[in-house]
Amino acid sequence: MRATQDRQKSYADLRRSDIEFAVGDKVILKVSTMRGVMRFGKRGNLNQKFIGSYEILDRVGEVAYRLALPPALDRVHNVFHSSQLRKCISDPSHVLEAETIKLDDAVTYVETPKEILDRKLRKTRHGETVLMKVLWSNHQVEEAT
Repeated sequence: MRATQDRQKSYADLRRSDIEFAVGDKVILKVSTMRGVMRFGKRGNLNQKFIGSYEILDRVGEVAYRLALPPALDRVHNVFHSSQLRKCISDPSHVLEAETIKLDDAVTYVETPKEILDRKLRKTRHGETVLMKVLWSNHQVEEAT
């Protein structure tokens, strides 16, 4: 039993030994560690495996790092093990600006139709139905319904 534990420990140490980051490096954070567990508000196959591009503030111990997380993740502890981090080589030209959405006091917003993208007439036995593809405010063209 002891020999098996030592062998597994050496495998794990071998995998983690080369993962080191410097203060100021940009990293992405692994969030989907276990199947079926809801992390950061999404679940299932549509869940992202990695999020962000976060800067390392300092090193905590031998294998843990403190990250500069955005205010949206203020309820998440900001120290992560090096196995949960991957080096991020960021290109400033690929940064997209997020649209601002106006929220009311109940933290809701109203979606309004912006444009009709497509129109189709479907004939059935009992009549005709008009189908329209609508682009909503605060959405991209790919998200039209």
